[in-house]
Amino acid sequence: MNVLIGAVVVLAAVLGGFVLSHGELIALWQPFELLIILGAAGGAFIIANPGSVTLGTFKQLPRLFLGNRYNKVLYMELLALFFQLFNIIRREGLIAVERHIDDPETSEVFTRFPSVTGDAHVLEFICDYLRLMVIGDMTSYELENLMDIELETHHHQISAPSHALAKVADALPGFGIVAAVLGIVITMGALGGPPEELGLHVAAALVGTFLGILLAYGFVAPTANALENMANEEAKFYECMKVSILASINGMPPQIAVEFGRKTLFSNVRPSFYELEECVRGYK
Repeated sequence: MNVLIGAVVVLAAVLGGFVLSHGELIALWQPFELLIILGAAGGAFIIANPGSVTLGTFKQLPRLFLGNRYNKVLYMELLALFFQLFNIIRREGLIAVERHIDDPETSEVFTRFPSVTGDAHVLEFICDYLRLMVIGDMTSYELENLMDIELETHHHQISAPSHALAKVADALPGFGIVAAVLGIVITMGALGGPPEELGLHVAAALVGTFLGILLAYGFVAPTANALENMANEEAKFYECMKVSILASINGMPPQIAVEFGRKTLFSNVRPSFYELEECVRGYK
């Protein structure tokens, strides 16, 4: 939603100011300039990035229009899930949780939290580290090191699209200049024509520069920043899981283990102690 609101504000400010200054909008409609700029930027994007990053970018972009998935409700469900699992471990031992992690799709614990377990990678992360707890051959320090390596790799992967788009934003003003230079070449070829025709060619060339700068700083760079923020929110979600699991491994009671996870969260999505307690009671 923020993406749409921001785009409308940018267009309204730029085009509105132009019209109020007695400009004619039709003069800004230069489809061939757009073709040059967007085509060159798209080609450079494909050249610069491996296929996985290109596909990952197009998969992440629709998520910007769906709103923030990592909200307080999701975090309360996550911590309530961990409380249930840690409670089973505390009461019945590590072996008791094995049947849940071996077949989470039919587990009566996991199926109560579809918002959390609907993400295949999140479910895999939880089950893998609970399985390592059951095996019991790793210290908490070794397990934490392994988590850090996995989370660093994961964050690098989900941040790659934002970095790739940021570089496209840096290049767009240059492609605008390319379009402008080509427009000037066309203008030079029409020097013998009427002044009105020359004016149209010069205007088209200048619009190329305008479009390159507007697309870079009004749309592509902010979108790259939004993708980076989204990646950081996802990284915080995994950090919350990591801290909760490690607290349980170190012998903390279930209520304290999930409190460790709660304390890692940003203040705008962090439930209060009593909100989390009420949520946990509701799932008992």
